[in-house]
Amino acid sequence: MTLDALASDALDLAESVGERVVIGIVGPPGVGKSTLAAALAERIGEQACVLPMDGFHLAQSTLESLNIADRKGSPDTFDVHGYATVLRRIKREPSSVVYVPEFRRSIEDSIAGAIALPPTASIVLTEGNFLLLENDGWGQVAPLLDEIWYVELSDETRRKRLIDRHRMFGKTEAEARDWVAEVDEKNAHLVASSKHRAHRFVPVS
Repeated sequence: MTLDALASDALDLAESVGERVVIGIVGPPGVGKSTLAAALAERIGEQACVLPMDGFHLAQSTLESLNIADRKGSPDTFDVHGYATVLRRIKREPSSVVYVPEFRRSIEDSIAGAIALPPTASIVLTEGNFLLLENDGWGQVAPLLDEIWYVELSDETRRKRLIDRHRMFGKTEAEARDWVAEVDEKNAHLVASSKHRAHRFVPVS
């Protein structure tokens, strides 16, 4: 599936619905969701914008106070209710600018109001790992999305990308491999268990 074809399908969906649409781009950690969403938004133009689920990470200080920092990135380390509230608002208030948080890997924390979702965007691409989950509050997310596209990549390539990413942001080779094995892969299996709920599959390389 080419980027042009995906962009065309997103535009067709918006036209058929006749109002702002929200398309979920989901997949395991390291599969390239953020890259795909950004490229797709750029291809579509001002009619599209990106809402990253990662912005709704709980603050590092909160994770530490809850003693769950060692599994940061797992479903319970996000403000899922805040994320769902924003999804409802962008549907309910299409003529308003909606400000949302952005996760910055350079500081391993989110910045409030760092991303503006403009009213010119009739297509909102929201990307994240857990859009298809049904437990612990995540079940409210999928019904708020018009379509959900599941991104697929070989496990070998995906794990290599994750190790490289963790090393880029300060982990040693051993620390990166341990984190991928103990945290990222557990999340990957969880995400994969929900893939049957997606509307379509998008293979990438």
